[in-house]
Amino acid sequence: MGRGFVAALVAGVSYILPVLMGWSGPAVIVWKGAGVALLALWAARRATGTDGRLIAAVMALGAAGDVLLEVAGLETGALAFLAGHLVAVALYRRNSAGWTGIAGGAVAVALAAWLILPDPGVAAYALGLGAMAGGASGSRFPRHVVALGAWLFVVSDLLIFARQGLLAHGILPRLLVWPTYFGGQALIAWGVVTTLAREHRTGEVA
Repeated sequence: MGRGFVAALVAGVSYILPVLMGWSGPAVIVWKGAGVALLALWAARRATGTDGRLIAAVMALGAAGDVLLEVAGLETGALAFLAGHLVAVALYRRNSAGWTGIAGGAVAVALAAWLILPDPGVAAYALGLGAMAGGASGSRFPRHVVALGAWLFVVSDLLIFARQGLLAHGILPRLLVWPTYFGGQALIAWGVVTTLAREHRTGEVA
């Protein structure tokens, strides 16, 4: 599995503690960003080509989004995540994902987001989020890992939208947003990076 990936898991999984305890402050913000930042570092150290650099960039933008949400606000953080989704779409397009699946994912998630929280900005972001998940589902990367991770990411964001509306006073978003988000990111990183590393070792051609 590798020490870098284990370190990312430790940082990311342990962050549920400040989530549940309601802790805040600079150290907690660093803690929040550490899990996906370590995934980005792990991916970057194993990158051997364009696809490897793309998945590292996806994780780096996710880590930036985690931190920017706290220090610069929702819109700025969402822009970093959206940029990551678009880079992920480019990665999946390079690896067999078709535009039909990408568009289908975009429309499905945008509609779901609109039903939960009818806001044009949310819908625009959800188009990128859904395109990412649709691309992951249609790519050649193992669906039981990468597509699962992508749709967990979708669930996390839909819960965030619901926290501003339907579930404003519910406990489910507080309990599930971080586990579904970080679990999704870890699965995406693991599935893409290990597939590329295996092919590099064996000389397989994508």
